[in-house]
Amino acid sequence: MLIREATSRNIKLDLIRVCTKPFELNGGDRDDSEIFLQRCISYFRRLHSTGVLELGNRRVVNNLMATFICGNKAFTTMALASKGIPTPKTAMAFSMESAMMALDEIGYPAVLKPVIGSWGRFVAPLNDAESAQAMFETREYMHPLYQVYYIQERVKRPPRDIRVLVVGSTPIGASYRYAPIGDWRTNAAVGGSSEPCRLTKEIEDLSVRAAAATNAEIAGVDFMESESGPLVHEVNATTEFKSLAKATGINVPNAILDYLVSSYQR
Repeated sequence: MLIREATSRNIKLDLIRVCTKPFELNGGDRDDSEIFLQRCISYFRRLHSTGVLELGNRRVVNNLMATFICGNKAFTTMALASKGIPTPKTAMAFSMESAMMALDEIGYPAVLKPVIGSWGRFVAPLNDAESAQAMFETREYMHPLYQVYYIQERVKRPPRDIRVLVVGSTPIGASYRYAPIGDWRTNAAVGGSSEPCRLTKEIEDLSVRAAAATNAEIAGVDFMESESGPLVHEVNATTEFKSLAKATGINVPNAILDYLVSSYQR
């Protein structure tokens, strides 16, 4: 979608495929006249390629700090909380014993999420102590990354969440994301559907603050509608937008390119 929009607007666009290109780390080509839009789907490739692209004061959107924070749910939660942005009650633990203690504080039901991951993969409900114990035991035999226990309250909410797309400091649109029948996750990757959502002043303000808290220039900010008000539970630095664009009719690539072109000209 971005390529088609850039082509229609005669915007010069060079694609870098990080899996096929080696990167020089100690002095290679440097050019601060370019601006890069980071769209790599892999967090670790995205993180490291952003770091090397920023050599020589080159501009990357989103930058290394935003990529680092938004790619890790724990760092995102801490960044949001530090700015007073409402988030679900969340704890982090590094052993089965301390994870069970965290659940005693959070209460059931809760949700176990990997600190790094997307598309709803490895997200598991914790409905009681027995299921939690079994889930933690399973994680003990997985990669050490999954032994960082990120535990969050299961917020009482409608069967949907809200995705707001922020470009620069402007929320350009929002969509409701509904869980598919038989599932509780709203991710499009597991079959979730999208419908247009009207932006309220509160959601707009929180979206801009959340993006700023994580240092993201272009961000997908995700909300849950709790009984006490909207809670931000995730900020995406390389946000996918096809479902939102389809649901709302907003030309998202055009908005992103407008922002990049104006940033480049400055």
